[in-house]
Amino acid sequence: MTPANLADTVLSAARAVFETRGLDVAALPATTAVERPRNPEHGDYASTIALQVGKKAGVAPRELAAALAEELGRRPGIKSVEIAGPGFLNIRLDAAAAGVLARDIVLAGSAYGRTDRLAGEKINLEFVSANPTGPVHIGGVRWAAVGDALSRLLRTAGAEVGTEYYFNDAGSQIDRFARSLLAAAKGEPAPEDGYGGAYIAEIAAEVVEREPGVLDTADPQETFRRVGVELMFAEIKQSLGEFGVHFDTYFNEKDLHDRGELQEALDRLREQGHIFESDGATWLRTTDFGDDKDRVLRKSDGDWTYFAADCAYYLDKRKRGFDRVVIMLGADHHGYIGRMKAMSACFGDDPAKNLEILIGQLVNLVRDGEPVRMSKRAGTVVTLEDFVEALGVDATRYALARYSSDSPIDIDIDLWTSASRENPVYYVQYVAARTASVARNAADAGLVRTDDFKPELLAHDKENELLKTLGEYPETVAFAAEHREPHHVARLLEKIAGAYHRFYDEPACRITPKGDEPITDGHRSRLWLNDATRTVIANGLSLLGVSAPERM
Repeated sequence: MTPANLADTVLSAARAVFETRGLDVAALPATTAVERPRNPEHGDYASTIALQVGKKAGVAPRELAAALAEELGRRPGIKSVEIAGPGFLNIRLDAAAAGVLARDIVLAGSAYGRTDRLAGEKINLEFVSANPTGPVHIGGVRWAAVGDALSRLLRTAGAEVGTEYYFNDAGSQIDRFARSLLAAAKGEPAPEDGYGGAYIAEIAAEVVEREPGVLDTADPQETFRRVGVELMFAEIKQSLGEFGVHFDTYFNEKDLHDRGELQEALDRLREQGHIFESDGATWLRTTDFGDDKDRVLRKSDGDWTYFAADCAYYLDKRKRGFDRVVIMLGADHHGYIGRMKAMSACFGDDPAKNLEILIGQLVNLVRDGEPVRMSKRAGTVVTLEDFVEALGVDATRYALARYSSDSPIDIDIDLWTSASRENPVYYVQYVAARTASVARNAADAGLVRTDDFKPELLAHDKENELLKTLGEYPETVAFAAEHREPHHVARLLEKIAGAYHRFYDEPACRITPKGDEPITDGHRSRLWLNDATRTVIANGLSLLGVSAPERM
């Protein structure tokens, strides 16, 4: 029995009690949930439904809990129900009901964990969005790992998701980039406000190779801007692709200008009554919606501001049919939230529903207890390539997705490259490899899963613990998707890994027969549990963009 099935059973029992007692069934929730008690001695699962609905139904929660316990006790698969405190229900399953989960997981395969929790939601998820003026740096690497994991989670929870990379190929930063390339091509020092690092010289040389004689043209800087941005962004896309991150849409800011979408956004905001003129500039009155100051959209010299492009880009996403716009930004963008929420309201949207901004905190790559300060190639920052070179793709993705993105983290190279249980990704991947190895050894011994599965034989405490932990996976995935927190999946995988190791190390839970020992139904049942563990570990690692090796 899965936690979801048990929750349905609890709700069904509550409905039966309400009908028997003549209570208003409208007081019952559409869905309910069961949880794992912190203390395993309190039972397999716990429900608070009596506390939730007792007062609403006009019945003391503990009295209602007693009636529910009696009704649940008659349901198949329920071994016992105890009442605790003011009305908690502590539920124990019989072994057969608990063990059937192993078969359900194996048969579901990659579909295990999928829900319709977010069905009907159309979400645009923008992340990384680094300007094409240099390689993806350490902050962007975090968003690449977390954003891609989140897109997978959202889809697994039933949402329709469009992933997007927005890059600024217009404006002053691109001009500085072009001037830096031109200076490098001429053998001159980088401009005072320009970009340094070996990559600038490399790209400048590529531009010259592509465009011979560019230095003798009337406007060489424009050529370096156009070709340099193209080359830099191609490199960014390649490095992200090698990291396992691909976007549905790569959106150029320049397109907003070329298509007149900034003017369209301004006109829409004017229609809404939130535009005013002052000092020759055009302003958006965002203070009406909680911003700390009004924002300029068009300066007195006629130039558009970056915020005007932000407005146009948001409107473009909404016109493409996305109900919710999710933007993932770095720690230095915290002040961005107020103006963007106000802008959404100025368009007539509900910022709480239509716009969501996630802020990621800083990351340090650490070696020998000291932060790794700079890239060999970029010169000033740690890049995606540096991360992957130090840790590998799997460890980098897992390490960055393992922590809440609103917490700063240090990634210790020595830890994350060690072949030890202290290394979380190694600890989890080792279970993926061990379960695959057990399956191979079982096949060599003539042990195979059969249709005559006897779940009641999975009655050992270590088997029960592993089953309950595997059963947490669907709800954890849904919770992680709803709260935009992929780290919950990583932490559950580590919990499952621990439960599997304890199961594997228990002599009474041996999967393959020893020596000439005959194959029993117990061996077959435990093979189902072994393979169920492999399925969940593989599914969870896939959500994080991490491989589930068959050998290590």
